[in-house]
Amino acid sequence: MLVLSTTTLTPELQSKLTEAYQDLTFQFTENIEQAQPYLSEASIIITYGEDLTDKHIERATQLKWIMVISAGMDQMPFEAIKKRGIQVTNARGIHRIPMAEYAIAMFLQLYRKHEVFLDKQKARVWDQSVATEEISYRTMTIIGAGAIGEELARIAKAFHIKTIGVSNRGREKPYFDQIYQTKDTLIAIEEADFVVSILPSTSETKGFYQAEHFETMKSSAIFLNMGRGDAVEAETIIEALDQEQISHAVLDVFEQEPLPEDHPLWRHEKVTLTPHISGKSSNYLPRAMAIFEENLVSFLNEGQFTVNVIDPNRGY
Repeated sequence: MLVLSTTTLTPELQSKLTEAYQDLTFQFTENIEQAQPYLSEASIIITYGEDLTDKHIERATQLKWIMVISAGMDQMPFEAIKKRGIQVTNARGIHRIPMAEYAIAMFLQLYRKHEVFLDKQKARVWDQSVATEEISYRTMTIIGAGAIGEELARIAKAFHIKTIGVSNRGREKPYFDQIYQTKDTLIAIEEADFVVSILPSTSETKGFYQAEHFETMKSSAIFLNMGRGDAVEAETIIEALDQEQISHAVLDVFEQEPLPEDHPLWRHEKVTLTPHISGKSSNYLPRAMAIFEENLVSFLNEGQFTVNVIDPNRGY
């Protein structure tokens, strides 16, 4: 059985796999172009999910399982995958620690006026008159209360923050004081000081946030999007900021990436912008491969998977 990786794995991770699973054949490549000669023999493909096309699936006649070592699935060729009955798993939850830390760090940075003090340090100005605030005892609404949302809510509790979650089913989850269904999002964001979007990219979430959402938020609210950029149009955010419907936007994801140099978000004084790095961590690949190995053992022994099985009809 051939396991084909279309993404770069460290020599340490490669050695760990080849030594632990000596009955399998591993082919490690750095991209889909290098992987082309091995597609027809691969039973398992390890990928970030952004490189596979319908043609690749068609060529991979032995393919039974695709392991996507990220959480995002929006570029996967699911129609071709469904026709073949190929199983798909992903690394859901892998981003939960770095992304939760990112959100808390951004809120602390804004409330504690980090940028103001950094500018004053550069100018060698000693100024104790700058007013700062505490994030403790505030209210945070997390839209997309999955693994990342739960981790963020858990950390938020250390700051005595009231946590409100929004999910499709609205079921109770750990660390959330309240949970609403997606249809009740407007109610969930009314009292929030921090509104965090962790929505995946699906047909239901594209353009999810409309003007009415920002009109409903507190004028002092901070909106943070670290899910997918197509959940809200940039023009909608800019209008909400310019009309003082919210106080600030922290954006890590965008409709178009990289963000064009002439885009107005770059220079908006009420926007903090990062280049889709909220989930980055030196622990990323080891965590992803740990998930892969858990499913690999189950797949080899029982022909099924234990975690993160993807429904190709829903895309997550």
